[in-house]
Amino acid sequence: MASNKLTVGDLLSFPALQLSVKAGSGGLNRSVSWAHASELADPTPWLLGAEVIMTAGLAVPRTAAGQRAYLERLDDAGVSALALSAQLHMPPLHDAFFQAAEERGFPVLEVPLAVPFIAVAQEIAAASQEDARHRLGAQLQVFGALRWLVAENLDTPTLLRRLEGLSGYDVYLCTPQGRPLLPGVPVPDPAVLPASVDAPPTIPGGFVLPVPAPGGPAGFLVAYERQGAQPAGLAVVQHIATVAALRLAMVRNERETLRREGAETLAELLQEVLDPEAARRRLARHAIEGDTVLLVVRHTTDEALLRCLEDRPHLLLTRGEDRYVLGAPELAAAVGELPAVAAGISRPFLPGAALKVAQREALWAVSKAVESGRPVVRYGDDSTGRWLPDDPAVLTALVEHVLGEVLRYDEAHDSQLLVSARTWMERDRRTETAAAALHIHPNTLAYRLRRFGALADRDLTSTGALAEVWLAIQAAGALGLTD
Repeated sequence: MASNKLTVGDLLSFPALQLSVKAGSGGLNRSVSWAHASELADPTPWLLGAEVIMTAGLAVPRTAAGQRAYLERLDDAGVSALALSAQLHMPPLHDAFFQAAEERGFPVLEVPLAVPFIAVAQEIAAASQEDARHRLGAQLQVFGALRWLVAENLDTPTLLRRLEGLSGYDVYLCTPQGRPLLPGVPVPDPAVLPASVDAPPTIPGGFVLPVPAPGGPAGFLVAYERQGAQPAGLAVVQHIATVAALRLAMVRNERETLRREGAETLAELLQEVLDPEAARRRLARHAIEGDTVLLVVRHTTDEALLRCLEDRPHLLLTRGEDRYVLGAPELAAAVGELPAVAAGISRPFLPGAALKVAQREALWAVSKAVESGRPVVRYGDDSTGRWLPDDPAVLTALVEHVLGEVLRYDEAHDSQLLVSARTWMERDRRTETAAAALHIHPNTLAYRLRRFGALADRDLTSTGALAEVWLAIQAAGALGLTD
C-alpha cells in the first residue's frame, strides 16, 4: 500500500487512543477509512468496508458459536478491525472468538474506558483527510470517463486501463455465469461472485458489484486493490461499474446495429441485387474475408444461434424456420454443437460471389441433415450430389423431365409417391426396411412404387431408369422440392 494509507497498525501508534491488540495481529496492515460505533448484532448491511467498528458489547453474543459468527460476519463485510470497550457491557469472550480472529488475521482492539469512542472517530477522520481528498479527486476523474467514451472513442480495454490507473484497483468483468462481459476485459475467479445481487459488496482485498442493465444486472465487476497503489474506495468502484454498464450498452447497441445491417446485406445477396464490389465492401465491414460458406440452420432459435456465433464474424438472416448464416467455414463446428440442430453447408466461395448456387447447395445439405439425423452436412460429401450441375435451370429441366407428373400427382392428391420412392432407393431398394421407415405396410409401398413408375414412365427394375430417377430425385432435393 502507499505510505499515506491509514492502517490499523497506525492507530496503535496514536498515543491519545491508548489502543491495544487483543487478537488478530496478522491484520494490522489492513487499511482504515472510517470508525463507526454500532451495537447491532449485524451492522454489515450498512457498511462500505474498511471501517473500524467500535462496540460497548451490547450486541456481542454470549455463546462461543455466536461470538465467532459475529466476528466472521464483520470480517466477510470488509471491516478493518473490531474495537471493544474495556469493561462496560462486554460479555466474557470465549477462546473460539479469539481463535477466529487469529485464523483470519482480523484485529481485535481494546479501547480503554477513559477514551471515548468519539475520540477514536475524530483521530481517524483527521488522519484520513488526505485520503478523502484523493478519493474525491479520483471520483471526479472517473466521471470524466463519460467524456472519454464520447470524445476519444476509446476501445474497452484502453478505457478500463485508464480507470484502473485512476482508482488503484485491478478490474475484472463477467456475466452472472462467469463468461466475458466486455471484449478485452479479463474475467474474475467465479468463486468470488455473490449468490445474490443484494450481497454485501466487500470481498477480501476489494469489492464485487453488479453491473446494472435493463431487466436486471448484466454481470459483475470485481475490483482488487493493486499492490503499491492508493485505492480510491467503494464509491469510485461504483462509478466504474456505471461506466462499464454504459460501455456495455454501447457495445450491445453497436452489435445490434451490425446484426440488422448484416441481415439486410444477406437478404440482398440472396436476392442478387448487390454488385460483387459492393458486396465485398459490405462483407469487409463485418470482417468477412477469404473463404466463405453459406449455412442453412434448422431446429434451433435465434438466441441460441447468436450465443453460439458470438465474437465470430457472420451475417444472420431468419426466413421462416430456416436461419441463413454467412461466414467462415469454421462456423460449422460451432453450429454443430447446438442441441438437436440440423445444418447444411455450401461449398466455399469468395466474398461477393452470387449466392444462388450456394443457397441451393446449403438447402440440399440441410435436407440431408434432417433426413439422416446428423447435425451438419456439407454439400459435396454425398457421392451422387457432387455430380449434379450447378445451373438451377438444368436441374429444373431434369426434375420436370423425369418427375414432373409425379410431383403434380402428389400435390393434387396429397400423396407421398416421391417420398416413398426416395426412401426405398436410399435404403438400397429393401422394401420391408423402407416400409418400416415410412410406417406403412410393404404391400402399400409396392403399390406406390408401381404408381410412381407409371407416372414417371420409368421401369424401376431397369438399371438405366433407376439411375435417371435417382439423379432426378437428388436434383429435386437440391432445388428444395422434397422437403
